[in-house]
Amino acid sequence: MGDRAADRGDLARHGPADLGGHGPADLERHRDELTGYCYRMLGSGFEAEDAVQETLVKAWRGLDRYDPGRASVRSWLFAIATNVCLDMLRGPQRRARAMDLAPAAAPGAGLGAPLPEERWVLPLPDGRLPPPDPAELAVARETVRLAFVAALQRLPARQRAVLILREVLRWSAAEVAGLLGMSVAAVNSALQRARAALPAAPDTSYEEVDEDLLGRYVDAFERYDVEALVALLHEDATMAMPPYTWWLRGRDAIGAVLRAAGAPCAGSRLVPAGRANGAAAFGQYREGRPFALVLFETSGGLVTGQTTYLGDRLFPMFGLPMSSSPRLRTSG
Repeated sequence: MGDRAADRGDLARHGPADLGGHGPADLERHRDELTGYCYRMLGSGFEAEDAVQETLVKAWRGLDRYDPGRASVRSWLFAIATNVCLDMLRGPQRRARAMDLAPAAAPGAGLGAPLPEERWVLPLPDGRLPPPDPAELAVARETVRLAFVAALQRLPARQRAVLILREVLRWSAAEVAGLLGMSVAAVNSALQRARAALPAAPDTSYEEVDEDLLGRYVDAFERYDVEALVALLHEDATMAMPPYTWWLRGRDAIGAVLRAAGAPCAGSRLVPAGRANGAAAFGQYREGRPFALVLFETSGGLVTGQTTYLGDRLFPMFGLPMSSSPRLRTSG
């Protein structure tokens, strides 16, 4: 998709006179909202950022053809972003979570072969999204959860766009019809099919991350106190470790694996990295080197899910250093 740094430089160098009366800020102020849309469409923070950058570059290069009488800058940008995402979604495979790809593993089962990055729903720092309207906080948070983003990937691309625009971003059927070149009836029909295909509507009983619980869990994790860790897990908690389809369900299964594992993570350090997909994110370091990005989901005073993204690829996106020695900063 070209050199992103060069594209950003091009945007910065052009002013209102160059862009038909619209400066780069008129486009850039929509970046976070576009990122949220593209992320839900694509299921990857990396791809979402690429899609948004391509959208903004296409927009400033085509501003001489923009007609403010036909659409607002926001609607015009979303139309470009939709086309960019649809082009990126032409491949046959969809992104998913481990629990969408295989049944829960039994304690003692092998990890199996890793899958390539393009098969996985990847996290996005909450800080890359626009601040939610307080009245829509629950919907905004729940519709970026990993489970919901993974469920979206099951939908055909245009149905996915309709559902996100209508249910998440609250566009009217007429607005969506104009953006996608569909009739209002076709939009409503696509929305009904998308709703029926999803396993369930987003849970709107959003809870803030339990900081006290996280503190106790991180302390137990860094001491590798298995009994303390297990005591803080929900009875139906899950544990996954992309890029492997191996995953566990249930406090007993997780406890059995941790007890039999021989303390492979003993001595690890967890560094806070803000929030991602409504969950608490941490960089895990082993012997001072980045090992994994870990997301913890909590509810009712217990940890309900742990997803460990092995490797260091996500560390720069979350503002995490490539060593646990320097002064740390967090993102998200």
